[in-house]
Amino acid sequence: MDNRDNLKQNMIYNEQFKYDGLNPMQQKAVFATEGPVLVLAGAGSGKTRVLTHRFAYLVEERGVSPYDILAITFTNKAAREMKERVEDLLGNYYRGLWVSTFHSACVRILRMEIDKLDFKKNFVIYDTMDQQVVMKECLEELDLDREMFQPRIVLGKMGRAKDQLIGPDRYASEFGDDFLNKKISELYGMYQDKLKKNNALDFDDLIMKTVQLFQTNPMVLHYYQNKFKYILVDEFQDTNMAQYVLISLLAKEHGNLCVVGDDDQSIYGWRGADIRNILGFEKDFPDSRVVKLEQNYRSTKSILDAANMVVANNMDRKVKKLWTDNQGGEIIQCYQGNNEYDEANFIASTIEKLNYEENRPYSQFAVLYRTNAQSRVIEEMLMKNGIPYRIYSGVRFYDRKEIKDILAYLRAVENPADDVSVKRIINVPRRGIGAKSMSRFEKYAEANSESFFNALLNVNKIQNQSRVEAQTNKFTDLIMSLREKRNEMTVTSIVEKIYEDSGYIDALLAEDKIEAESRIENLKEFLSLTQDFDENAEEKTLDGFLARTSLETTMDEDGDDMNTVSLMTLHGAKGLEFPVVFISGMEEGIFPSYMSIQENNEEEERRLCYVGITRAKERLYISHAVQRTLYGRTNQNAISRFIKEIPEGLIDIDKPYDRKKEVRKMQTSPLFTGAMMHQKRKSKHSLDPNRIKAGVKVKHPKFGVGTVVSVAGEILTIAFVDAGIKKISSEFVKLEITE
Repeated sequence: MDNRDNLKQNMIYNEQFKYDGLNPMQQKAVFATEGPVLVLAGAGSGKTRVLTHRFAYLVEERGVSPYDILAITFTNKAAREMKERVEDLLGNYYRGLWVSTFHSACVRILRMEIDKLDFKKNFVIYDTMDQQVVMKECLEELDLDREMFQPRIVLGKMGRAKDQLIGPDRYASEFGDDFLNKKISELYGMYQDKLKKNNALDFDDLIMKTVQLFQTNPMVLHYYQNKFKYILVDEFQDTNMAQYVLISLLAKEHGNLCVVGDDDQSIYGWRGADIRNILGFEKDFPDSRVVKLEQNYRSTKSILDAANMVVANNMDRKVKKLWTDNQGGEIIQCYQGNNEYDEANFIASTIEKLNYEENRPYSQFAVLYRTNAQSRVIEEMLMKNGIPYRIYSGVRFYDRKEIKDILAYLRAVENPADDVSVKRIINVPRRGIGAKSMSRFEKYAEANSESFFNALLNVNKIQNQSRVEAQTNKFTDLIMSLREKRNEMTVTSIVEKIYEDSGYIDALLAEDKIEAESRIENLKEFLSLTQDFDENAEEKTLDGFLARTSLETTMDEDGDDMNTVSLMTLHGAKGLEFPVVFISGMEEGIFPSYMSIQENNEEEERRLCYVGITRAKERLYISHAVQRTLYGRTNQNAISRFIKEIPEGLIDIDKPYDRKKEVRKMQTSPLFTGAMMHQKRKSKHSLDPNRIKAGVKVKHPKFGVGTVVSVAGEILTIAFVDAGIKKISSEFVKLEITE
């Protein structure tokens, strides 16, 4: 049987079964093939199913060549999923379909047409490191200070300009009034010239150059306008200006543009997404049809009703209302904690309760929060309760680069002979101590059997560059001055001094990027940890602090076990779903954030809340705290306005009894006080203290078999064969006696 017979047989099957499984509005979105169509697809309404069935319908029922359809989405993962589903519907004998991301589609076009822009077709695409190399060359040629014009920051500004289709000349005319932007416009022009000379594009060039190609070459544009008779765009609410212009140009000839998205889930304005693209679609395409997908297949009725009531408070939105055939379900539970530890304990104990009573695997739970810094206390409480977890689309608090950097500074202050820590931070932030200088220091240390730090102290004997010598002395002076005073200072004071004198915070502020802001938030949250230690630890020394925090890396955890609670930011949760969801930190100033309130961006925050609520399939728990220490500051925040927008019949707001005793117990981190929990129960990992003494052999899940060297309460010093000597908490880690 040849391909034609296969296709005919598939069509007969499809006519009978394929489209009957779609609900009436999904069918309408699939069958409305001609002209511009806006599909408003609410959360959990099956938008990917609609897109792929629409693609199949065009081919099988309308006789359109699958190579005349352009289907665009945002991520490689989503593009692969869409392509696989289309192939499942049509059969696997189609290859080379135009189902891809925006950038992949542009690369494919540019490979065939970029010679019209005086580039060769074998152009290369520069990654981040390549970009920085070119930018550094530009800075040197213009004799600009790298501290004032840091390559990553300049490249970030240029990238944002390219997303707005702003080239070097226009950048100079629009932003070149002050010295800084005038120089950036010069760098922008020089950078683009160097890329062209190298026959290279960077990632941000791909869409901008494709638009430029179309706008300056009418014949090329006409060819692709005729080729793509039907265009499908997923996640349309996330498009930026360049992407919108690209799609508008391509759709102008045939007008068969179908965009699928949800304005209520537009949460990436800070990344360049423009919600006006979806809100103004009917104005830009006056003859467009609108199809609303409002039937939700994910959540219970009570959860959907709450989500609808919250997002209905936004003014700039398309009116729609999610509904479901699912059962009503339990109403939302709202817990008021006395502080962040009380709140985290509620989350952990509820997970434990549902895991035990309903036999729910941990993989059914997700804990969502507005900022990464909020995860620290939640992580600690989950560890205290022996609940496995993983950070989704992120890293654990203590594993984040900025936290590791500051811990390395503290270790260097406590022990300058720690070569690993000193080498990690010698050039963090950048001090201009390059690879050659590092090599000289290392050779000197090795030749003299000294530590790397001692080599730095002898910089005048090793270096002949005054700038390197000055920067090295500045670093060693900071470490030595703090070392001399460390017993007189609180750990918080030491950390604040490092932040200020090392220039670490200033360097992040200079980056002026979202990622840098997140790192600063984490560093501020680190101060919450140190303040807690300074106030409540028995041994208030830097050495004691480092010993305690080092325990986090020895928690009982199986990295290969996916039966874990998922922790993630609300932004990271988009597109995911879980049977049980917790949204923590629902307070004014946290969620919505202070910045969104100050910048009058409440509506995007409310959309983010809508996204969070609609991640829950069966149960939703919302929590807030009367008092919270975050970023080193203790505040009493009002309950979030978003909670107040949920009607009483849909939410059960907890009114806790007077728990003054419990509050006092919950004021400190579970990593610092082992007996402060509500339940006052013995950890499931604890060993019989009568059996643990020096000389006993134990087995650690990560480090293997080791011998106990000394015992100090729950802290065991153990010598492992391969891992060396470690301080381990018998309270947190599952140890087995191997006698």
